[in-house]
Order: sequence, then C-alpha cells, then structure tokens
Amino acid sequence: MGAGPGDPELVTLKALRRLREADVVIHDRLVPIELLHEARPDAEIIDAGKSPGRHCLPQPEINWLLVDRARRRGRVVRLKGGDPAVFGRLAEEIEAVSKAGIPFEIVPGVTAATAAAARAGISLTERGHASMVVLAAATDHTGRVASGLDWGLLAQAEGTLAFYMGVRALETVTASLTALGRDPREPAILVERVGGADERVIASRLGQIAAVARAAGAQSPAMLITGPVVRVGGPDTACHLVGRTAAEPALARDV
Repeated sequence: MGAGPGDPELVTLKALRRLREADVVIHDRLVPIELLHEARPDAEIIDAGKSPGRHCLPQPEINWLLVDRARRRGRVVRLKGGDPAVFGRLAEEIEAVSKAGIPFEIVPGVTAATAAAARAGISLTERGHASMVVLAAATDHTGRVASGLDWGLLAQAEGTLAFYMGVRALETVTASLTALGRDPREPAILVERVGGADERVIASRLGQIAAVARAAGAQSPAMLITGPVVRVGGPDTACHLVGRTAAEPALARDV
C-alpha cells in the first residue's frame, strides 16, 4: 500500500480504510507518522525501514514477516512511502506472499516524482516541452551508482528525467549526463523531503546543481528533476537555494 510522498493528506481513501482495518502494519522509514496513528490501538506496528548505509531489516526477513503475520494475525498492511510499484521492491514481496498462497491487494499511492513536480509548480509532461518522462533510480539497493542505466540514452532523451535516491550519486549523475551531451545549462531542481513539513527545493542548472546542493547540505530523501519543463515554472531557473512552506512560491528566481 502506498503512503504517498510525505504529506499524510496525500494518502488515498482506500489506503486509509485498509490501514484502519489492519491487524498488522509493516511500514517503511519514509511513511508519515500521522498515518501510523490511524491504525487500530491493538494493531501490531513493525518498523521495517531502510536508510542509506543502514538496513533495519533485510528483505528476506520482511518477506517472512509478511507471510508469518498474515497466517497468524490476519490482515497485514505493508505500508510503503510513495507508490509501492515505483522502486519499492514490490515484486519480491508479491512473490513471497504468492508462494505462500496468501491473497493480496495492491493499493497505489502518489509517487515522489509527481509530487515533487507538483510541489515545485511544474508539469512533468508540459505540452510543447516534453512528451516523455523517465523515472530512474540513481543508486541501487547497495547505495552504489546504478550500473544498469544507459547514460547515453538518458543524456539524449528529449523529455523530463526524474531520479530517485539521487543525493549520494548527484555528482556522478549530473557529470554523466553532461559528459554525454545533455546541456549543462538545462534547469534542474532537487526536492528534499517531498511533501513534508521541512520540504526544501534547491534549484540551479544541471551542470551546477550538485555543487549547489552539497554547499546547502542536501540530504536524502530527495528527487532530482531536470529537463525543459523545469523552466516552464518561470522566466529563469538560474535559481537560488530555496527553503519554503506550502504557502511560498516554489522557486526563488534571479531577476
């Protein structure tokens, strides 16, 4: 079940109903704490969250928990940040419960890429600017730069690129793209803690955003979005560092 990107109000009605019915809730690190308060007082709450460089529970143990609690307790909610089908290791957990003969349902959620774009006031597929959006993981499950990405293809893609788990690999991602032909002047944003109370938007050019983000102390979780749609949000995206609330503009621009 998808918990959304960080704002507890972005969870779906169906997800909220399932959460309130659950006997067991097994949740990830990025799930809003307010959602856990929606569970029944007698529900078992299990923190299975992973963070960069530290795994609270290995994936095989999470798979075992899903099967064990479903058999012993009944209704289990596997609560994941964002959408469970986007870099959420959903296939591994489906395989585990399927092999055990346990029926399941997938409840989608708002993924970080679409939420980050919405919060920054841009459209990932703005007409006339981008008819394609690519969702990519900048790092793999070990925290290393994703080796399976076709950097040449991404560099030449005429669309929007959205990178998950990109803080640790930010320099490598931006250098790889620009070295293979993507315009270093292309506008880009890094959105930290999407939808949370401490959300922050860092905006610059693709060739500069890694240095700007490091100077600002950017930390995970954060989404990197680059492409022509970013400049649709205003006349110039050679932007300053921005920390904002929901009532403030998405980007502070040089004028």
